[in-house]
Amino acid sequence: MDYYTRYGMEFNPFLKNSKELIIKTHEYNEVIFRLDYLSKTRGFGLITGSPGRGKTTAIRSWACSLNPSLYKVIYSSLSTLTIQDFYRNLAFELGAQPAFRKPDNFRMIQEEVTRLSVEKRRIPVIIIDEANYISNAVLNDLKLLFNFEMDSRDRAVILLAGLPQLNSTLRLSIHEPFRQRIVMNYNMEGLTKEEGRQYVSEKLYGAGCRQTVFDDNALEAILNAADGIPRIINKLCNASLLIGGSCKAEQISSDIAMQAVNDCELG
Repeated sequence: MDYYTRYGMEFNPFLKNSKELIIKTHEYNEVIFRLDYLSKTRGFGLITGSPGRGKTTAIRSWACSLNPSLYKVIYSSLSTLTIQDFYRNLAFELGAQPAFRKPDNFRMIQEEVTRLSVEKRRIPVIIIDEANYISNAVLNDLKLLFNFEMDSRDRAVILLAGLPQLNSTLRLSIHEPFRQRIVMNYNMEGLTKEEGRQYVSEKLYGAGCRQTVFDDNALEAILNAADGIPRIINKLCNASLLIGGSCKAEQISSDIAMQAVNDCELG
């Protein structure tokens, strides 16, 4: 018997590679609302938050909800790309044949954005993840890259997502022109204690669980240790289930939860 079936689950909802369950907390709904606004206004948007707050999950869910006949979603991660690779990848994803020189890719990207938005009537949605690694040179280029008709209109959605230090970078005086062009900016703070309880409860329910798995003290210990970070809540809940399953506990107690917290802190 799998350790999670002991607790009435069809699968483990706290594992990254299991069936994804979107828990619509207040913060999740706020992020989606702001992203929907960005999709209608176009231009630059910014989503920041410390690791594990759920940025990528929310952005992925929103991107999947966009009508593919109206939007073309392009995802790029700056942490794994050089500046030249970033340009080549963006040109390719927009449907062009990448060139070797950056100026040529720059021109092709502008042409393809115009072709998509004006001729095809599909708005490019360009998501740049891990944008806290972005260089000053790329930030300056982005401002120019998406400048159309003497900056009179926006033809694409450009979403930067990253850690909070991205906000610090953008506050530098050299980025004042870029910062003025940001139409949507949101920093994810994490879950409240009540939202944490809702998060765990809905995860369990989504996995088919109809019994009490964590006693009140266990859940309190997990939420205190996780400090509102969904990824840590998942990690501690999974560790608790593993320990509970190995010792054949009928319910996750505070002792089991604290052992999970200690194990994860050592890991």
